[in-house]
Parts: sequence; C-alpha cells; structure tokens
Amino acid sequence: MASLAPDMGFDKIKSFAKINLALNVISKSTKLHRIESLVSFIELHDKILIKKIKSKKHNIIFKGKFSKKIKTENTVSKLLKILDQKKLMNHRFLIQIDKRIPQKSGLGGGSMNAANILKYFIKKKIINMNKKQIIEISNLVGSDVILGLKSTHSVLTSKNKIKRFKNCPRLYTLVVMPKFGCSSKYIYSKVKKFDKIEFAIPKKNMFNPELLKIMSNSLEPIALSKYPDLKKIKNYLINLRSPIFVRMTGSGSAFVSYYFSKNRCDKAHKEFIRDNKNCWSISSKTI
Repeated sequence: MASLAPDMGFDKIKSFAKINLALNVISKSTKLHRIESLVSFIELHDKILIKKIKSKKHNIIFKGKFSKKIKTENTVSKLLKILDQKKLMNHRFLIQIDKRIPQKSGLGGGSMNAANILKYFIKKKIINMNKKQIIEISNLVGSDVILGLKSTHSVLTSKNKIKRFKNCPRLYTLVVMPKFGCSSKYIYSKVKKFDKIEFAIPKKNMFNPELLKIMSNSLEPIALSKYPDLKKIKNYLINLRSPIFVRMTGSGSAFVSYYFSKNRCDKAHKEFIRDNKNCWSISSKTI
C-alpha cells in the first residue's frame, strides 16, 4: 500500500469503531436478516485525511496495520461511485485512511469510514441531500453505515429506525481479536431461530450496565461453535479482573470485556497481553 502523504491541505476525520452491546436477529427477508441492536462507539478509530484534487477520478489510499487485503472495491469506493453516478458530487478527492480498526472483527471499520466521509461531505456542503436521500445512500453502501452518521449510543430497531441517546454511562473496554476474522455471511447463514423483539420502544435506560449484562448477541453462539478458539478467549476474559460482562461484537471475531474502572481495564489488558501473545488487543472506552 502507498504511504500517507504529509497532511498539508488535508481535512482530518476520526472514524470511530462501532460496538454492538447487544444484538437480536428478528427475521429474514429475501436476502437480508432483520436485526435490532444496542450500539455504541469506542475511542479506537481510523484516521482519515481528505482533500479535493484536480483529477478525473478519486484516489483512495489505505495504510496502517490493518490495511492489507483491502479490496479495490470497498465501502469508501462504493460510496464515491454512488455519489458520482447519482450526480450528487462534482469534485474529486484524495482520501488517505490509516487503518487501526481490524477487518472482519465486528467493529464496523469499513462501514464507519464510509459513514464519516459521507458526514464530512454533508457538513462541508459538498453534497446537498435531504434526510430521505441520506438514508437511501447509506443503505446502498452498507447496512451499518447509517449508524455511523452520529457516533453516539444508538438503538437500531427491527424496523430499521434509529434512536440516539446522549449522556449514557461510559464504560471502559478491553477489545480482543484472534488472528482470524469471522465471515458475516457464514455466521448469518447459520441462524436457525429468531429472537423476540426487545427494543421496539427505545429507552435510555437500556444502556444501564446492569441491564446490558443480561442481554446477549444471538450471533455469538454460532461463532463460538464454529471457532473453538473464540470460546477459549471468552472464557479467559470472563475470569479476567471481574468484568461487568463479556460479549462478541457484531458477527465477530472481536470480543469486548466491559469495566467500570479504567485502572481495572488497563490491568486486565496487561494480563491479557502476557498470556495471549497471538491475539490483537486494545484498551479503550465508550464515547
């Protein structure tokens, strides 16, 4: 991958990682599964540099630890292609993304990149769209993209509506991932039974940690069954410095341990690194 150019003339964007605090699979339509989820964001982020260029086409450059194997066709290129095809944008851009969020982790790195670039275009009045168009474009790029337009605690209902909440409890997070990712397509293909709707009427108290710990991610048992190493990781985390709860995010393969205390989370992280040298991990917190 090409290296980042000096950031003169670039605008800077932080693209935060998304976490699913809870996730239910409600039903399946023709191709897509209908889900509901409690979503938050953590301080871990990709760094995006962006500026207008005089060129016939856009230029997207990825670098960083998790930039390998990113395809030429990705969420960012898809967003730009859709905006160009719909004649919503006249300019061309150089976009450089420092990838700090691992791929196939369930942390929504690619979707959040597209969401934050779309948000930037709207804020800078580079494109002019109404709310309906924003939702339409977001959904064309990817089902998670709409969540990233505001990096705050959100409830995604089974009717694909989003209710956002401010000033929810902040939790410290130990995020860990083995050397392999999970295929979302495979995980969802193995869903055999559906959950009852729980988040039809979104409420702020759903983000109370005491309630969160009795919820679940219904994709997690499928991933644990497919990948025995994930079961070992989860069992290790459960017994590491008494977390509030431990849960897989999205369709995996990342697991998140949640703590009230930064000190306890940081100590847990050090112990995890000592005993699990083959895994990636980071200590972060919800924003």
